[in-house]
Amino acid sequence: QVQLVESGGGLVQAGGSLRLSCAASGRTAGAFSMGWFRRAPGKGREFVAAITSSGDNTAYADFVKGRFTISRDKANKALYLEMNTLTPEDTAAYYCAADLHFRMLRIGRGAYWGQGTQVTVSS
Repeated sequence: QVQLVESGGGLVQAGGSLRLSCAASGRTAGAFSMGWFRRAPGKGREFVAAITSSGDNTAYADFVKGRFTISRDKANKALYLEMNTLTPEDTAAYYCAADLHFRMLRIGRGAYWGQGTQVTVSS
């Protein structure tokens, strides 16, 4: 069992930056690939980024490449998403997810999910 708790969301102006964090708990949390997803108002959930358990491999949605960076700290069982050059289109609830299989996160699935943290980008 893995529990995920996101933090770091908030209100930021367009062009600004935010760093999201996801704290993972559970004895096996370090063995899971982890990822970030988002859901904008009136839209479905979409994949943002994912990272393998070792941290050696990452994947990003095309719309965040070059702006967002995913990383993890296995010792502290934490996942991060550094978001730069934010635009109003990035406004959404951001969710952390974990799965034993990296490919599952890439297709939008995960065994465990956090409750989400809201990011609002003003123009």
